[in-house]
Amino acid sequence: MSNQTPAGSANGLDELSINTIRFLSVDAVQKANSGHPGLPLGAAPMAYVLWTKFLRFNPKDPAWWNKDRFILSAGHGSALLYSLLHLTGYDLPLEEVKNFRQLHSKTPGHPESMYTPGVEVTTGPLGQGFGNGVGVAMAEAFLGATYNRDGHTLIDHYTYAIVSDGDLMEGVSAEAASLAGHLKLGKIIFLYDDNDISLDGPTNLAFTEDVLKRFDAYGWHTDRVHDGNDVNAIEDAIKRAQQETERPSLISVKTIIGYGSPLQGTSKAHGSPLGEENVKKTKEFYGWDPNKYFYVPDEVKEHMLEPGKKGAELQQQWQDGFEKYKEAFPKEGEQLQQAFRGELPADWDSELPQYKAGEAYATRQASGKALESIKKKVPWLIGGSADLASSNEMSTKGDLSFQPGQYQYTNIWFGVREHGMGAILNGMASHHGVRVYGGTFFNFSDYMRGAIRLAALTEAPVTYVFTHDSIGVGEDGPTHEPIEQLMALRAVPNLTVIRPGDANETTQAWALAMRKMNGPVALILSRQKMPVIDPAKYASAENLEKGAYILSDSEGEPELILIGTGSELQLAVGAQEVLAKEGRKVRVVSMPSWELFEEQDAAYREKVFPLAVRKRLAVEAGATFGWYKWVGLDGTVVGLDRYGLSAPGEIVMKEFGFTVENVCAKARALLK
Repeated sequence: MSNQTPAGSANGLDELSINTIRFLSVDAVQKANSGHPGLPLGAAPMAYVLWTKFLRFNPKDPAWWNKDRFILSAGHGSALLYSLLHLTGYDLPLEEVKNFRQLHSKTPGHPESMYTPGVEVTTGPLGQGFGNGVGVAMAEAFLGATYNRDGHTLIDHYTYAIVSDGDLMEGVSAEAASLAGHLKLGKIIFLYDDNDISLDGPTNLAFTEDVLKRFDAYGWHTDRVHDGNDVNAIEDAIKRAQQETERPSLISVKTIIGYGSPLQGTSKAHGSPLGEENVKKTKEFYGWDPNKYFYVPDEVKEHMLEPGKKGAELQQQWQDGFEKYKEAFPKEGEQLQQAFRGELPADWDSELPQYKAGEAYATRQASGKALESIKKKVPWLIGGSADLASSNEMSTKGDLSFQPGQYQYTNIWFGVREHGMGAILNGMASHHGVRVYGGTFFNFSDYMRGAIRLAALTEAPVTYVFTHDSIGVGEDGPTHEPIEQLMALRAVPNLTVIRPGDANETTQAWALAMRKMNGPVALILSRQKMPVIDPAKYASAENLEKGAYILSDSEGEPELILIGTGSELQLAVGAQEVLAKEGRKVRVVSMPSWELFEEQDAAYREKVFPLAVRKRLAVEAGATFGWYKWVGLDGTVVGLDRYGLSAPGEIVMKEFGFTVENVCAKARALLK
């Protein structure tokens, strides 16, 4: 065993409560015969101190704006969180704890915000929760700086997390930590479950740095608790962190994984049930009845409900203050209510730009103009770029950006931190009260893939602005020219991917992204200019909301359907004109979003793509994989299944056959 004691300096009720948390967790894992018992056994004391002495929450209203946020970044220890939620009065009955990791339960293997009341963010992929926490704190800082007034403090809360060795090994946490230190986000307090063990074995096989020195260098306040069972020392460390207002805090709490079990201090305690005999031995170590399962002593039940009751009182005081705020500042009060409800101002789209034939814009330029117009109307729209704002067509005014001491500005400098940016955006969205966006080159969306996937899983309303969308990037060459990224993102469930074909479609893409509240949207935008498709001659770009629409039809039933997206839509239009002069009946379909099209009813889909018209040709400067779903076995694709080249964009496009002449040649071959 260890020289640590079961409850350190805890009093009797503290110790009983901590052990109740431990064994609800251990019993849940054992009953499921699956899970991670090691973290709850080691980290229960720090979680108990945080939840009972510091965390402000109301379990009867998990959506309270000004609650403190708690994130279990080490999401594999989810049984710990479920035990806490049950004991503190959230709508998580004991039967759900017993149903841990079972089908359709509210207690899935890793915390999922969509299913479990009180779970703030979905965690599990290590490092993501750390980045989410930074995002939550940024949202809090922005809303507080924007809406708080002298004598009226509405948004003022802490962001707490429990993070693990694995979290701190992941690069995404390093990116987020670096930015948090720069931004001086003093309301972040993260407890580091420092137990020297990861899944495969001791961390000293791969992780021997001085973590606290690293975080010192990031600009964080760091502290150390030498005994993870010493609840007084943990409490004192959190108090010291709260007194540090200009630096985020990381508190290393030295724990023993699986503490009290025969497997303590080993990787065997990390990710597998202890086994029935070891569970009994562990309970005996703590003086717990080895024959009792899912046992909650009456005094613990009463005691653990107290923080939530206090939280309800705090919320009522806050609500009274908000009523006074609305009287004093009605405009700001209405804005806050709209923002937290996920609504938009009545005139939010009144200044969206429209374009005429004869003009030419890169869709990244049109995106920038749309974004600028929306931000004038939606003051809680906030975001930025991973050091590519000038290329993504976003604000580059550094003196008017989200910085220490000026958190009221809506332009964020994320730095060259794509993955950190993705996780931060998810955290900001989870806080509510803000709408968020982030931009980079489309090729670098690969760096963000883990965060994008979690945004889609949790239905987070995040907008991604991905510019430089194809080999049209040109001189930067194949390292920067996306090929497979478009199809890869289309494969992500619940992610709406939109590749607009001109400036007007881009405006409509932004309008749709702003209206969508149940999932992320990725805007795929060109570097190169393209002509505005004449709105007087062709179908309205407002049809973009349907995903695909007939842009230009033939007289009578078409014999061929040309399908275009992005910059290649103009090639389909040009080819139709040439082929029409040859007497061919050709329909052009603009298909900016597969996902939106698939949401349409069967009758509409048949109208756009009649089953009887089997000769179809898609034109898109990316991987052809997946296109045969729409062109069928009798159709073909002008696409690209190899990497690009370095040369001026128009030359590279021509080299790979993205010309009207080549599209016509492929069409004629189909029509033979």
